[in-house]
Amino acid sequence: MVKRIKLRTLLVGGCITLLFAILITKVFWIQVVNGDFWHETAVENWSKKDVIMATRGTITDRNGDALAIDAPAYTVTVNPKVIHENGIEDVVVAGLHRILGKDEDELRDHVKAKDEDGKLRTSREVRTEGWKIDQAKRDEVATLIDEIKVQLEDEGKVADAGIGLLKEQKRYYPKNSLAAHIIGYADRDGNAITGLEAFYDDELKGINGSINYKSDGQLDKLPNADEVYQPAVNGKNIKLTIDDTIQYYIEDAMKEAYEKYNPISMTVIAADPNTMEILGLANLPNFNPNSYWETPEAENFYNHAVKSLYEPGSTFKIITLAGAIEENLINPTDTYLSGQIRVQDTRTVLHDMKRAGWGTITYLEGVKRSSNVAFVKMGLEMLGKERLLQYINNFGFGQKTGIEMYGEATWPINLPGNVEVATASYGHGVNVTPIQQLTAIAAIANGGKLLTPHIIKEIHDPNTGEITETPPSEVRQVVSPETAKETGSYLEQVVADQEIGTGRHAYIDGYRVAGKTGTAVKLVKDENGKSVYDYDKAVVSFVGYAPVNDPKIALIVILDEPNDANVGGGAAAAPVFKKIVSQTLQYMNVPTTLSAESKSGSTETKKKLSSSVQSVQYTTPALIGKSLESAKSELLDSGIAYETLGKGKKVIRQYPAVSSIMNAGQRIYLLTEDSVNMEIPDLKGESLRDALQVLTLMQLKISVEGEGYVVEQKVIEDQGDRLVQLTLEPLYVAKEEGGFQENGIQDSEIQDSETEDVVKEEE
Repeated sequence: MVKRIKLRTLLVGGCITLLFAILITKVFWIQVVNGDFWHETAVENWSKKDVIMATRGTITDRNGDALAIDAPAYTVTVNPKVIHENGIEDVVVAGLHRILGKDEDELRDHVKAKDEDGKLRTSREVRTEGWKIDQAKRDEVATLIDEIKVQLEDEGKVADAGIGLLKEQKRYYPKNSLAAHIIGYADRDGNAITGLEAFYDDELKGINGSINYKSDGQLDKLPNADEVYQPAVNGKNIKLTIDDTIQYYIEDAMKEAYEKYNPISMTVIAADPNTMEILGLANLPNFNPNSYWETPEAENFYNHAVKSLYEPGSTFKIITLAGAIEENLINPTDTYLSGQIRVQDTRTVLHDMKRAGWGTITYLEGVKRSSNVAFVKMGLEMLGKERLLQYINNFGFGQKTGIEMYGEATWPINLPGNVEVATASYGHGVNVTPIQQLTAIAAIANGGKLLTPHIIKEIHDPNTGEITETPPSEVRQVVSPETAKETGSYLEQVVADQEIGTGRHAYIDGYRVAGKTGTAVKLVKDENGKSVYDYDKAVVSFVGYAPVNDPKIALIVILDEPNDANVGGGAAAAPVFKKIVSQTLQYMNVPTTLSAESKSGSTETKKKLSSSVQSVQYTTPALIGKSLESAKSELLDSGIAYETLGKGKKVIRQYPAVSSIMNAGQRIYLLTEDSVNMEIPDLKGESLRDALQVLTLMQLKISVEGEGYVVEQKVIEDQGDRLVQLTLEPLYVAKEEGGFQENGIQDSEIQDSETEDVVKEEE
């Protein structure tokens, strides 16, 4: 018995020892051999990481009105298992179909969805109609859920509708389609696709943050456990140069013309010519970035303003005109024989739109009538190939403008022979973009400076408070201020002359407008693949600025293939320009240059105003001693242009003096402080008398060289005082007429298709 007990004890002890050895071996294997693996597994189970989503930056207009923001969104889900258990499949399908518009058969597939094991799912997203819906639809779905719950409670069932709402974020565009081609859009996954959303995606999207912590089996945070917190870096906010009110004016006027002429596309761009800040930009057809998926046509998303190349036609004549004036080759009273002209050293003959011409006329009349012959003489015979090409390049054609937008196009301009030089003189055989053409006319408006167009006013980093502004950027001086002013006077006649001016439909009562019409026949491929002009297809346009005496807005309007190829830029595009610019100038509180009597708009009044120097006069009011705001209000009501000098709040001196006679277009200067550091206004283009009076008003020393109008001003130190040196030159310089006598050789079909109502009337 004792022996048996000892054997049993030995056996039990051996088993226990064996088990203990196995246990020790297993522990050693786990903790030593596989220690790293199990440590990592444990840490993975304990450690949790939550992502802190960064907020995408907002996009606003220049006044801070929101154009693109992050907004709450909700995704609809269904629980097929609960819906089946409660027998409410028909109710759920009908309700979601009514609210979301999703096909009923597809909804039934959702509420019957099963997993890989053949069991009904417990959650299924309703894509895409129920994905990231807005607050309004979310409220409708919530109401449906409540109704189903009440029904289930009445039936004694569990009050679970089997419908859920997941709160998320989405990109929202409060103005819908307004400025869609500028802003672009981000898709439902938050990926930036087009426009500034894509161009500035790195700045807008920010960087997601995170928080790492230890948790127990219930996923509750362990007390006193270490945590690692990485804050989110929110995206930067972008303020644009556009004004959403001006953008609305643009799009509203475009819709009216688009419905009337039914072009394949239409483009309008507005800018401040003094800074080249884009005030508005739009294309038709367009799209709504909030529902981009409902617009499958790729054409609707195309930004023609910067991507499309087109033959500009007569709007390009502005470059030839400015070059001829800069080189002192023409005077407005110089004459030439209109009708037709043979290209030097060729048998090619080019024609005016009215082939018989208007006889011997002045170059000023030629500009007003948009005479091709006048511009061939200026471009080919006077300027010649090298100089014309130089001005074309200097005005920015053949190179990108540098605007902050994707896909900007450009087309190198080469003029191999005399025919190409001649036709380029009036805008045929060259290709430009709308933004290039607008930038060029802005250089005429602002005194000859080619500026880089920009659409970003400032970028604000909410994480640091840093603000990065976009200042005006001058590329080069393309023509002198005097040339720009004289070119503008020609272009003003194109609009102001209500009898023969091709741009007369852009005339605005109360404002001096300069502009140029354009109509270019389109090049197409024939059946042999050869490029030929199709006279049933045209691109019509108008480009201009206002007011001439103090430009606030430059604008281009383009219609590609209007339903009537003969309608012309003067009839189709100029009225759109007129509507947008007149509304914008009033919105900007820009004073008119006409008296109440002249605002009647009668034909006789308009004829009297057809010269660039208006005959209307004013008597200056007494403003000294009044608050600056009061003085401004009085001048705006009286239609008198003004400029303030200094940063004070009260008028202490004025020029012209009280009861002086002012001509239309002349401005009144209001001095508001007596500071020696007061900023000196830009006097380029002013007469010597006005410049002297303004500088005397500021009690500054003055030195003058030359006579005529101010072309340059420089400030130097003179015995502790500021001395302003003015350089003056006359507006017109005597020139000798160049060129040769036309010999009447007949016929060539290369011509500008500038369409003039007056030509039709005469013919």
